[in-house]
Amino acid sequence: MNKLPSYCFILMLMVACQPKAKEKFDLLIINASVIDLAGGKISPGKLIGINKDTIQLVANMASADRYASDQIIDAKEKFVMPGLWDNHVHFRGGDSLINENKNLLPLFIAHGVTTVRDMGGDISQSVLQWRNEIREGQLAGPNIFTSGPKLDGADPFWAGSIPIGKLEDIPPALDVLEDLKVDFVKIYASSLSPELYYRIIEACEKRGLKVTGHIPLSADHFEAVGFGLDGVEHLFSFLSLASPVGDSLRQLNLGFGMFPQVLETYDEDLAKEAIAKLASEDFYVTPTLYVSQVLMQLDEMDPTVDSLLPLIGPGIQKTYERRVKQAQNRSPEGKQLMLDMDIRERSLVLPMFQAGITILAGSDCGPANSYVYPGVALHGELALLVETGLTPQQALSTSVISGPKFFGLDKYYGSIEVGKVAHIIMLTENPLEDIENIGSIDMVLKGANIYDRSKLMALKAPIKTQ
Repeated sequence: MNKLPSYCFILMLMVACQPKAKEKFDLLIINASVIDLAGGKISPGKLIGINKDTIQLVANMASADRYASDQIIDAKEKFVMPGLWDNHVHFRGGDSLINENKNLLPLFIAHGVTTVRDMGGDISQSVLQWRNEIREGQLAGPNIFTSGPKLDGADPFWAGSIPIGKLEDIPPALDVLEDLKVDFVKIYASSLSPELYYRIIEACEKRGLKVTGHIPLSADHFEAVGFGLDGVEHLFSFLSLASPVGDSLRQLNLGFGMFPQVLETYDEDLAKEAIAKLASEDFYVTPTLYVSQVLMQLDEMDPTVDSLLPLIGPGIQKTYERRVKQAQNRSPEGKQLMLDMDIRERSLVLPMFQAGITILAGSDCGPANSYVYPGVALHGELALLVETGLTPQQALSTSVISGPKFFGLDKYYGSIEVGKVAHIIMLTENPLEDIENIGSIDMVLKGANIYDRSKLMALKAPIKTQ
């Protein structure tokens, strides 16, 4: 009798009973409560598999026995969400402050900020080098998207800006930026005529360059958007759109001298009309509320009780003096004007958001902006956005979702999903319940770099001076 079939059957049975090989990942996060910022929901009991810098698996813990890793992080009772984006920061102060600016990079990570949008300064070559080194894993810090040098008029306000005094200056200026491989264009516009301003935007549009920045107070927002302006930084320039005499005041080229009359004639209905018109375009606004709040209080601040100041280099601290002196010398009328403007600016945020204008969370931290610190300033910005009427989920979306949207990178950032970049923060408290809970950061993951609580504390160590 031939027993071969029986042996084959037994062999097949033994093979079938062998345990299936587990799929292996570089890192597994288990028991995670994943925050979906787009939907405002939390999904508990999740398993996240990561290879290199990419999320490759998001599954229920019920399937955990199918997967393995030599590195496992238990996120039990933790809230997991994408890393924060600060969409308005500065690195600047000249060559003597390059190292002090570089020392700011860990502070972003310590506060869960894994990406920043640098709005220009005078150490662009260093910033571009840091950008590349961070992307290649050679330097610890947030991913950087940078404008490189700002574009301004013939007499630029900030050092390092590229001056544009006539039409012929525009092409070589944009050539410089393209040669530097900047990520977008920033216009400061302190001394630009409206005509040159529009022509710069038009030239950026033709080259396919994203462009944002300030709007000359004598220029027309709607004309600028028509030429291809993608966004505006700060809210003060919008106030004249809500005044029936706004057009006349802009033509008089009064600069900030227009604002007392603008505020006296402010019309809520005109503000709504202007917002609706801007919302019909794919348009971005970065309110930068936090920096305004700090600058208004500079004359009352006592730096000797500031626990964060020791984290900042002495050279950068010295750059704070200019704005502090301005605040100390400001007249009572000047203080009241700043307060009134701030109130009106804040009133624009919720209507803009509801109308469909994309709000970007940005802190304006960096040298020269006194006591506006990396990381913690973005937390403050998010809290102020909630004060304007946004929910915590909406405020967080202006950082985590809107930031990558500006660059067309929605496919890679903004959520905990398969295929997204593994920039992840873990919180001990739910930020959807209270925006202040964004400060309860327990761990930051940035690709292969894992910062637990002890490492995060080390990143906040005071600067050692000789």
